[in-house]
Amino acid sequence: MTLKSKVALIAGGTGGLGRAVSQLFLDEGARVIVTYRRDQEFEQLKGMAGVNASRLSGSNVDVTDEAAVQKFIDGIVKENGRLDFLVNAVGGYAGGVKLWEMDAGLLDQMLKLNLLSGYVLCRAAVPVMLKQGSGAIVNIASKAAVDHAAGAAAYVASKAAAVAMMDSLAADLKGSGVRVNSILPSIIDTETNRKAMPGADFAKWPKPEDIARVILFVCSDHAHVLHGAAIPVYGDS
Repeated sequence: MTLKSKVALIAGGTGGLGRAVSQLFLDEGARVIVTYRRDQEFEQLKGMAGVNASRLSGSNVDVTDEAAVQKFIDGIVKENGRLDFLVNAVGGYAGGVKLWEMDAGLLDQMLKLNLLSGYVLCRAAVPVMLKQGSGAIVNIASKAAVDHAAGAAAYVASKAAAVAMMDSLAADLKGSGVRVNSILPSIIDTETNRKAMPGADFAKWPKPEDIARVILFVCSDHAHVLHGAAIPVYGDS
């Protein structure tokens, strides 16, 4: 499943899941560009990339800022001549509070991280992919998009909206050569989630590396029949 000569943008590419995706795409030969918000995380990713570090670059960019993202993607295309894959692993979680007890700004925060990020990234990336007649977009949503648990109204609303948006975008792009799909993980086995839920059974959580393999497949030509799908990746949970 070689990605040699392919160019991948991994938004949130230094986070718990994004890091695994970035490393796998590098291992498969892709040129990988990541967005990040903490310089230290990018330096760590470069160190982990080893011999592949020469094909890794990144930018500390706010992916909800449309002007900044447009400039960023214009730069990617100018340097590389194309953009083959967009994986949006940007997101945030807030929960444990009933809807009427939530902070007034929480819904806006969840919509910004989980919905607006994908909207802004796709608005900049899709015209590039349409011009070249090919491309694959994968947006990381959540099991919560279809399983609406108590105490997480703002979060589940943002993730459900993100899936609906990608579904509509897929319909817009039908027959264009550009594919769009969503991935719906349950709780991912990351250091952050382990600290947040120390009493949980971590063995049942999907690993970032396993989800990254699913994302790689969905982006590859082997998955050319996948378009407009919302793919559950729940592990044993």
